[in-house]
Amino acid sequence: MDRKHERIAGERGAIGAQAAERRADGGTTRDSGASRRRGPKLEDAILDAAWDVLVEQGYHGFTYEAVAARAGTSRPVLYRRWPQRDDLLLATLTKFWQPIAVPDTGSLRDDAIGFLRNADADRAGMITLMSVQLVDYFRDTGTSLSELRDALLAPGQATAFETIVARAVERGELPDVPRSSRVVNLPLDLLRHDMFMTMRAVSGESIVEIVDEVWLPLLGMPGAPT
Repeated sequence: MDRKHERIAGERGAIGAQAAERRADGGTTRDSGASRRRGPKLEDAILDAAWDVLVEQGYHGFTYEAVAARAGTSRPVLYRRWPQRDDLLLATLTKFWQPIAVPDTGSLRDDAIGFLRNADADRAGMITLMSVQLVDYFRDTGTSLSELRDALLAPGQATAFETIVARAVERGELPDVPRSSRVVNLPLDLLRHDMFMTMRAVSGESIVEIVDEVWLPLLGMPGAPT
């Protein structure tokens, strides 16, 4: 093969490689003038598609093939960003597991009740989803919802009730003494238990009972006056 033919073959190979890369990144082989998805925009589209697949098909149907097809991209694009399926799952849950607003009312009781109400409104659907759609994940990995929740928190990040109790100590509502993590975080654990048992939102009355009749007495404080 002479140099001219070698040059032509090389150019064809380069063009083919570029076309393959465009297809892998969710673009097209034609320059239609439309901007292609790249970077954060592409990742957002993939994670949105992954969420839809998880909600509709559960962990069993949460495959690279299903997510790539829903996102309109290819499996190599997913593999490059998330080498393992569980990496993609964790990234998907991280995007949709948004922080719950922690009130700062100046009152321990009001902060606790306000946070549980926020959690009830924000998490009821998510808790139901995880309890149903991630059963296979927990079984395959030998992990639990608690461990998954910890993985979704930033390292060293205080829990909501650790923050609420720390503020109460600073205000002088509570003495500055050691408290077990189980006691501090009990209200959210009880709320989560009610969600699991009923598979629906928790009533306002139950939230008040958790705080007034269980948690505050454990902390050595009276509940609301009757």
